[in-house]
Amino acid sequence: MPEALYFTDSDEANRLIASEPLALLIGFAIDQQVTVQQAFSGPLKLEERIGTLDARAIASIDPAALEAAFRQTPAIHRFPRAMAERVQELCQVVEDEYGGDAARIWTDAADAADLRRRIGALPGYGKMKITGLGSVLALHFGVEAAQELVPEHPCLGKINSPEDLAEYQAAKRAHKAALRAAAAAG
Repeated sequence: MPEALYFTDSDEANRLIASEPLALLIGFAIDQQVTVQQAFSGPLKLEERIGTLDARAIASIDPAALEAAFRQTPAIHRFPRAMAERVQELCQVVEDEYGGDAARIWTDAADAADLRRRIGALPGYGKMKITGLGSVLALHFGVEAAQELVPEHPCLGKINSPEDLAEYQAAKRAHKAALRAAAAAG
């Protein structure tokens, strides 16, 4: 297990997402229409605001209280209601399907196909998040079943330092700009 994943500007948040599987899953779940730094800082903010990152506790918390935690300034996400709902659904799946142990999603996976299915069944996880989480599991946690999920293109799994994160984000911005330019020309 790595000591930290360098996805945020906070050493504490980076250590949390490396050491707490549910924190890592929550970061990926809310990594949408915000920066990587904001998404993966979210689990630490959530823990500070509600006092826990226990799947059962989050699944059973009053939805309005969870949304209030997401809305508290600074907001955990720009869409606090939707992301609070997503995180609560994610925690319910972790509780119901994996006995509250988020790591079982990958430790119990029989092979790459099973891992892909398990990750894809999580609320808010599509193709990009499957490969993103898969790359982190393979390259940082040594999960054998995740090796096939590592893409050729730049991904979060290939980030090993704050400098790598800056390069990843620059490459992502350039790729999006190229797509916009191609769409405008076409």
